[in-house]
Amino acid sequence: MLGGYWQKLLKIDLTSNKVWTETILEEDLRKYIGGSGLAAKILTEECSQETNPLGAENVLIFMTGPFTGTNVITSGRHAVVAKSPLTGIWGESDVGGYWGAELKKTGHDGIVIYGAASSPVYLWVDEKNIEIRDASDLWGKDCFSATESIQAATSDTAQVACIGIAGEKMVKFASIMSDGRDARAAGRSGMGAVMGSKNLKAVAVKGTLKGTTVDPKKLLDINKSIAPTISERTKGMNNFGTGGALAAIEHAGGLPIKNWSKGVWETGAEKISGVAMTNSILHKTFHCKSCIIGCGRVTKVDEGKYTTGITAGPEYETLAMLGSLCMIDDLKAINYANYLCNLYGMDTITTGSVIAFAMEAFEKGIITMDNSDGLELSWGNADAAIELIHRIAAREGVGDLLAEGSRAAASRIGKGSEEFAIHVKGLELPAHDPRAWVSLGVGYATSNRGACHLQAFSHGFEKTVTMKDLGYPQALDRFAPQGKGELVAKTQNLMAMFDALKLCKFLCFGGIDLSIITAWVEAVTGWDCSSEELLETGERLFNLKRLFNVACGVSCRDDVLPQRIRFQRRGEGGTPDNLPPLEEMLNEYYAVRGWTKEGLPSSAKISALGLEDVATSLGID
Repeated sequence: MLGGYWQKLLKIDLTSNKVWTETILEEDLRKYIGGSGLAAKILTEECSQETNPLGAENVLIFMTGPFTGTNVITSGRHAVVAKSPLTGIWGESDVGGYWGAELKKTGHDGIVIYGAASSPVYLWVDEKNIEIRDASDLWGKDCFSATESIQAATSDTAQVACIGIAGEKMVKFASIMSDGRDARAAGRSGMGAVMGSKNLKAVAVKGTLKGTTVDPKKLLDINKSIAPTISERTKGMNNFGTGGALAAIEHAGGLPIKNWSKGVWETGAEKISGVAMTNSILHKTFHCKSCIIGCGRVTKVDEGKYTTGITAGPEYETLAMLGSLCMIDDLKAINYANYLCNLYGMDTITTGSVIAFAMEAFEKGIITMDNSDGLELSWGNADAAIELIHRIAAREGVGDLLAEGSRAAASRIGKGSEEFAIHVKGLELPAHDPRAWVSLGVGYATSNRGACHLQAFSHGFEKTVTMKDLGYPQALDRFAPQGKGELVAKTQNLMAMFDALKLCKFLCFGGIDLSIITAWVEAVTGWDCSSEELLETGERLFNLKRLFNVACGVSCRDDVLPQRIRFQRRGEGGTPDNLPPLEEMLNEYYAVRGWTKEGLPSSAKISALGLEDVATSLGID
């Protein structure tokens, strides 16, 4: 008996209106697991270097993992994968909430969407029927109202993943929003733009089927043994959300300030922190499916020009990118900006980054009142930032330029703006500074989707995270480069496994270790596996995604950091002088990975991981 899976993949061609299902072989599940791992196998089979990310030939993949829909702690997650329109390479977004578990209840492990509809449609999926429905009356609606309209037409308890006008307009960093006004976002890499290019407004799912767990008693016993520790170690997140650490991160010198150019912002950080939110606009907390941490925020602002009512509150990344990065210290304004991003369906990290880019270009006279549609894009101008969000989502005026992302915007306007477009491979940096935690430097440089702290999560091991069975019994020196290439390779493998099984990375702060994850796998699936096998599988998945990028032209030339991060010191605060020694860490990383000096997986490594056929199909020798 195989638990955790239906072994059933739903496939839909929007061009031909064809719907069919395929059986997923157990050998493929064992090799690629699920989530972004199994999706990587599919993407490498269906797309190539020539695939236009916004063309009908791109595929859009929604995928659960074996843990999704079970009682495994923090397993309420699913992945969305396609070739990214923002970066032109591997695109992946991971999202929590309830949508993935509901899809699992329909009897499907994932959905692969081909082609493009001739007019707007949405999908309605339950365990008995799969329908492609007209969405002409939904086109132009925001994410919240579209969700509510679809629920009225299907089931008021249906879970809906949908795009807003940003996705319809194919803003390159448009997100796919689920969980209605609780607003869980598949934010990064522009998956919402891919959805919009297919004329697909939403995917609504509703099921009643119960998945199988091979040994439910064992699973219950594991959870009982570790739940108290996880809850205790993550109670700060429950109390104050992910933004609870914002002031401490500023003190350590890791908070991005003024487009990564400034070192200190103590008073501002305190004003926009999770603690300040709890003491002012917090309404309640939000828990994803099967989560005992509850880091999600629900806020309430009922008066003033930043009125939102009850809505999903900003997380750490949003507070930093729409706050400190732009020098905005008004918490209600940031909360409103976050509300708009959720309403329109846009990634708050890239949105904040392109706004900060525009503000610096305005400061330098590259963007002026004449070509900014009359907006005074000065630092800290919250109202101008909010107006930019409206214009980016609608692709109006200067918003049309910024909707392409900072790399493309800088390439278009020139005049030295490339120096302050802060991205790796086209994906803007998240709100964690490699000058404060050096492992982030090599992590950002080598992450398969571009700058990403979650594909390695190595900086956690430079803070408080320990994991004895990974070789890290104590937290590491955050400034020391020695061993950081190896750390990032190991944690990337670990996180690739998290993303395949569907686990939240915050479990690491809760004291989780490999033995627990292995026991969960055995209890859910019935497989007899080891921690070593899981890590090797994670290594296979990371290399598989790298091979896709290699086929798209990625090499060591692209494993870089922005010049500002690499060579400009913060000058003050908790990290005044440190710079990430990228070359040293990268050389170690390539050696540990078994890659060539050009950053390509070696033939020996490809063979050892059983990826020869994939490499051949991608045209890689």
